[in-house]
Amino acid sequence: MVRKELVVEEVQKIMKNLKYVRNIAIVAHVDHGKSTLADSLVARAGLISKELAGEQRVMDFEELEQKRGITIKSANISLGFEYNGEPYVINLIDTPGHVDFGGHVTRAMRAVDGIILVVDAVEGIMPQTETVLRQALKEKSKPTVFINKIDRLINELKYTPQQTQERLVKLITDINKLIDKYAPADKKDEWKINVEKGNIAFGSAFNKWATSFAYMKSKGVKFTDIYDLCTKNDHKGLVEKAPIDEVVLTMVIQHLPNPQQAQVYRIPILWHGDVNSEDGKAMLNTDPNAKVCGIIFGVVVDKHAGEVGVARIFSGTVKKGTELTVASKHTSSKVQQVGIYMGPDRIPADEVPAGNIAAIVGLRDLYVGETISENPNFEPFEQIKHYSEPVVTKSIEAKNTKDLVKLIEVLRQMSKEDPTLKVEINQETGEHLISGMGELHLEIVEYKISKEKGVEIETSPPIVVYRETILKPGPELEGKSPNKHNKFKIKVEPLEEGVYNAIVEGKIPEGRPKGKAVVEALIEAGMERDQAKRILNIRNRCVLIDATKGVQYMQEIMELVLKAFEEAVDKGPLAKEKVVGVKVLLTDAIIHEDPAHRGPAQIMPAIKRPIYASMLTSGVRLMEPKQIFLVQSPQEYAGNIITALQGRRGEIIEIGQEGELSTVKAKLPVSETFGMSNDLRSASQGRAIWYHEYAGYELVPTSLQTELVTKVRERKGEPKEPPTAKDFMD
Repeated sequence: MVRKELVVEEVQKIMKNLKYVRNIAIVAHVDHGKSTLADSLVARAGLISKELAGEQRVMDFEELEQKRGITIKSANISLGFEYNGEPYVINLIDTPGHVDFGGHVTRAMRAVDGIILVVDAVEGIMPQTETVLRQALKEKSKPTVFINKIDRLINELKYTPQQTQERLVKLITDINKLIDKYAPADKKDEWKINVEKGNIAFGSAFNKWATSFAYMKSKGVKFTDIYDLCTKNDHKGLVEKAPIDEVVLTMVIQHLPNPQQAQVYRIPILWHGDVNSEDGKAMLNTDPNAKVCGIIFGVVVDKHAGEVGVARIFSGTVKKGTELTVASKHTSSKVQQVGIYMGPDRIPADEVPAGNIAAIVGLRDLYVGETISENPNFEPFEQIKHYSEPVVTKSIEAKNTKDLVKLIEVLRQMSKEDPTLKVEINQETGEHLISGMGELHLEIVEYKISKEKGVEIETSPPIVVYRETILKPGPELEGKSPNKHNKFKIKVEPLEEGVYNAIVEGKIPEGRPKGKAVVEALIEAGMERDQAKRILNIRNRCVLIDATKGVQYMQEIMELVLKAFEEAVDKGPLAKEKVVGVKVLLTDAIIHEDPAHRGPAQIMPAIKRPIYASMLTSGVRLMEPKQIFLVQSPQEYAGNIITALQGRRGEIIEIGQEGELSTVKAKLPVSETFGMSNDLRSASQGRAIWYHEYAGYELVPTSLQTELVTKVRERKGEPKEPPTAKDFMD
């Protein structure tokens, strides 16, 4: 084993010469071989033995990851290599492939300039392959590809050399179609995968060999040589001829950009400040002598050091004593310690220059996506936009009341480390609600709370999170304050589809609009200029517009109006679920001149009640989250699987067949997916495998709405019957 301190000293020296630095992530669908590939690179850097590589899964260092054999969170490691006699540093992030942990992939993409997309040669392009590649391209991270498990094509499926090559060509074509679809326009052609370019390699991560066109050419190895050794199961001979670490490393160094090259085109995408300003130029030039600017893409809670921020540094050099401002809190604190990650270990470093990934101790109240800078007035980076939303909720309570405070603290910590976990405390019932990406996500959270943090808990069966919306405009109605001294006229309309989608995609930020950019984005998305200029607030993909003219005292009560709107869209009138896609127009008002008559108890009900009444008159519809299921099984079970999916309100999207294998793709409501595993196992005698991904919210069928609303209201302790518009009008 190499002494880590020695490695760190060398790594620190190389970090200063950005020509020899690469920031990369390994991404793939679940079980396609990311962590196995990472092992060989870690072994090459001398941090584990080469014999153990592929089996140790060193980047899955959490006990639960080793136990379950899946990656649950992203792991960072800085590796020192020698290539062609020159020393290089690769800051590597190994990411999860399971859809429930997709948030970790999204966050890692902000930090890296390039990716290795791992694709299983047998399974091919799977739903999560497409999702992770799309996320990388959106953040302008350049792709290279490693096609894994070639040995399975040859030894299990008995492919001839010709068939193997045809399969590889098909996979490359499929990947290029995705690059064509999602890559930035100026990079489409340059970033396509091509065997002759050398930005694609193939092999077996588990057996530690790989090859590429460039490598075969330089070593005089032919494809048939590789094929013959593989048919003989001579993996040792293959490793001698074409070691995976050598081939993949060559591909990364030759085809993925260094930070200086990448930041030139990435900064204008990630940061909407003025690129000609001092900060903008410093980041475009990756200037180590400028002020520090960076983004936190991970938060690790260390029991000795407290919160550790894992950051990509875009300019400046972070060292102990650097005073950094946390943008959203406007608070400054001094860095107490800087380090770099070596898998589970954080090794102290003297300093980390721009273009690298640093572990920073001493900053308070961090969250993922936070901007840090030495300039207190620095324009924050674009928010990190997660592709899917938490759709499954459980109520959670501490078994012993003495653990209540500890449970709240643990939940607070966990939601910082994982922003896709939403934690809500219901003040009325005292219960805590945790919402995650799926059943597995919440299962892992429960395990961590009880086993790792030592808090015994009780949880409810999974609950689905619904949404409320309207499909047509409601009437203009008047709301009066309880003392009858203030009156507000309000009407609701469905939000323009273009605006709604732009908010979902993160092009229009939620919150109280700042600056002209938001107004221009709203107009571009399809809102009338007059309305766009008068937007007061955006929340839950709903907007509040001040359409009044010359109303006195409006500014004095504005804060209460905004608060009332937020409360109204956080708990809709039908089932107290969040409201989405609604435009609320405040058209007129009469406000009492005496502040004593216009406090919160007077103004807030006068705003909320007409919003609810106008929505109920228009007709409130419930929306439910959906997931796409992709089920693969031997052909003879396809009929049973279709029946099982349709029995759970599944809408069959496509049915495909390749050889003996049939693939069924269906869209299902999340509420119908609990216990799905048993159905699919019995329908296929245990021979089916399936994957799911988030597919957004859709309207609940009208025939089911009443029953669902009653169930949700009962669960929340509300009267069974939903209110009518009359209940909210005086």
